[in-house]
Amino acid sequence: MSGFETVIGLSSFSISVVVPVYNSQATLVELTARIEAVLMPLVQRFEIILVNDGSRDESWQVITRLAEQNPNIRGLNLMHNYGQHNALLAGILRAWYEIIVTLDDDLQHPPEEIPKLLSKLSEGYDVVYGRPAQRNHSAWRNVSSKVLKTVMKAVLGAEMGSHSSAFRAFRAILRRGFDNFADAQLSIDVLLSWGVARVTHISVTHQARRVGKSGYTFRKLMLLAFNMLSGYSTLPLRFASGVGFATSLFGLVMFFYVVIRRLLQTNYVPGFAFVASEIALFAGMQLFAIGVIGEYVARLHFRTMGKPPFVIREEVGNGSRTMERPTCVIRQGVGSDVLPK
Repeated sequence: MSGFETVIGLSSFSISVVVPVYNSQATLVELTARIEAVLMPLVQRFEIILVNDGSRDESWQVITRLAEQNPNIRGLNLMHNYGQHNALLAGILRAWYEIIVTLDDDLQHPPEEIPKLLSKLSEGYDVVYGRPAQRNHSAWRNVSSKVLKTVMKAVLGAEMGSHSSAFRAFRAILRRGFDNFADAQLSIDVLLSWGVARVTHISVTHQARRVGKSGYTFRKLMLLAFNMLSGYSTLPLRFASGVGFATSLFGLVMFFYVVIRRLLQTNYVPGFAFVASEIALFAGMQLFAIGVIGEYVARLHFRTMGKPPFVIREEVGNGSRTMERPTCVIRQGVGSDVLPK
């Protein structure tokens, strides 16, 4: 490992590992032990932030015990289940160190792959994603993931959307772009894209889930894709405009068709079925366009309400650091080093 450190110069880095936790009491001990085994000989300082996102099992009790036994572990307990990205945001905003790594709590992202991300990040990138060489998911999950990936390319742009993954490493300075973000519906990748200039990915191992089942169903992934489209993109509005233009053009063509046929055939009488179907078509397109506009108005309404993306019930670990905002110190050639006041 010492040779590896010499090559990529990671010994001076400080790392915050943020893990959203939901019903994962069975994996937390092994997960934190493996993260610590990887980072302890590799970097100067590190911390593991476990964010309990309204778990229904004993996850918070396990996090509390781990934080009491290990000074490198901190725990955040959210008021209820806000969602994976909201839990990630809570941990990211509470992180102390210059590099932030995020990974899932189910051990499908092997902690042993973290050095790969850090090595690539040290080449001057702002964000490095760990893209699975082969995903170990069900067929429906793979299909929904591909749909979500397509949506992310549309929202984030082809470059960043093609890289994105839940296993990521990035410089803490990027959070300056969303430090005051206060929307309850969010995507970490969208927030990172606001400040990122250099992004890439690297292939990593993706292991099969050994305990429990994923909280992301096909329905939830489709809902996430829709929320990303309507929350961070104008594509639905443009699509509604395109549909409106197309139906208007179709109606104009049909109008000329009826008029010309009426002029050429004196005994021509338009059928009721044709008129009814045309009215239904235009009414449906209008309602669709109104619905899309209404979705944007509703999102604007909820954002003006100031609903927070998360609320922390309690925090454990690292003594006097709890509930205190960090300050950012810029180090030349490294990025943002987040240290306690």
